Amino acid sequence: MSNLDDRLNGNAKVNALNPLLYRRLPPRFTEKGRVRFAPSEGYRALQAEVSPALVNPARDLTAADLTPWLERRLVSFFARRAGVQTGDVFVHKLTGWPRVGFLKSAFPEGRFVQIIRDGRAVATSWLKMSWWLGYEGPQNWQWGPLPPLYQEAWERSERSFVTLAGIGWLLLMDSWEKAKQTLPAGSWIEIRYEDFLSQPQSTIETLESFLGLPHDIRTPKALTSFAVDETRGRRYLDDMGSDALSELNDLLEVHLSRYGYDL
Repeated sequence: MSNLDDRLNGNAKVNALNPLLYRRLPPRFTEKGRVRFAPSEGYRALQAEVSPALVNPARDLTAADLTPWLERRLVSFFARRAGVQTGDVFVHKLTGWPRVGFLKSAFPEGRFVQIIRDGRAVATSWLKMSWWLGYEGPQNWQWGPLPPLYQEAWERSERSFVTLAGIGWLLLMDSWEKAKQTLPAGSWIEIRYEDFLSQPQSTIETLESFLGLPHDIRTPKALTSFAVDETRGRRYLDDMGSDALSELNDLLEVHLSRYGYDL
């Protein structure tokens, strides 16, 4: 999907042109911070054409949430877009909850790529975002009520917003671990964002293999057109003071180690 598709309510001509336009436009026309044409999560369109339940649920969605009415709308949403494009695989990005059980029930042949990012970087980013509702407390934020263990951690921190942002990442990582247990082997893969930054070409080749696509000889040249900056993965170090960083290290230590991040 593109951001135009998201705003123009599924215009068929826009859908058909998405891949072609994106490949042919210079990278500067896809950059954030300007009028641009770029891939989109499509939340406006998903809310209008499928359901708000898919866009901003207070918990992860499971197979039990996929009513026949929702399934018809969800399958139709992506089938219409895939049908007017020419690719062999339709790829869509969602953030937040995995929604894996929900989506797998609608698309039994679907494959899932979990993009993992350092929880300290995620927490730092959320604290800067206007859409992050943690400043209103977990009773009003996107991720629903805190489990007792995380509620206790937040209280011990004297209700620190840094800790709450870290807990948000923990909640999503926990939900991914639970969701992946429902998937058959070979239907999902983990990719660390930081590994893509340091080894973009080999990461793309791994994804191509996973999705059953041939390696594209244009990939190396395409990557040189974009600012793939390895230091992006460590920028949180410049934005967080030593006390906040120590707070996150203590809170996230077990999960960070699980995903191969150094403290």
